[in-house]
Amino acid sequence: MQRITHLENSVKINVVIELVTAEDYKKITKANYFFNWNLEKENLVYKLRISFSDEILGLISLIHFEQEERIEIKLLTVSKENRGKNKKYDGIAENLIAFACREAVKKHAENACVSLFPKTELRSHYINKYGMLEAGLQIFLEGISLFKLLEKNEL
Repeated sequence: MQRITHLENSVKINVVIELVTAEDYKKITKANYFFNWNLEKENLVYKLRISFSDEILGLISLIHFEQEERIEIKLLTVSKENRGKNKKYDGIAENLIAFACREAVKKHAENACVSLFPKTELRSHYINKYGMLEAGLQIFLEGISLFKLLEKNEL
């Protein structure tokens, strides 16, 4: 089971990652999730929520490139109240990235790769925090770095 940390008391809380439903799109606003997620409907869009709540804490849009044995993270965000120094929960983005890694491993075993085109200011954050590697405009996880993230998140 994947978990995030409630920062006020350091309690680990179980989370669920599942496909976004048509009902979810009605409550996913650009004001709270920073992007127009309706534009992502052609991709696989997943939400992260606490197991006992319907509140969406984070979203990820994935594109599977079968021939390249790669999943691309097209878009990733955490809810407005979970960004920055005053966020309520920690580990939302990491859990979503680890989920993408697990999905890639399910499809491609040891050849799995997860990549993304980061915003400039987040590039070094993804490299330092999640062990992503440089690949020109993209950064990625594969091999040891991918499996380390899965192990860290007990997946």
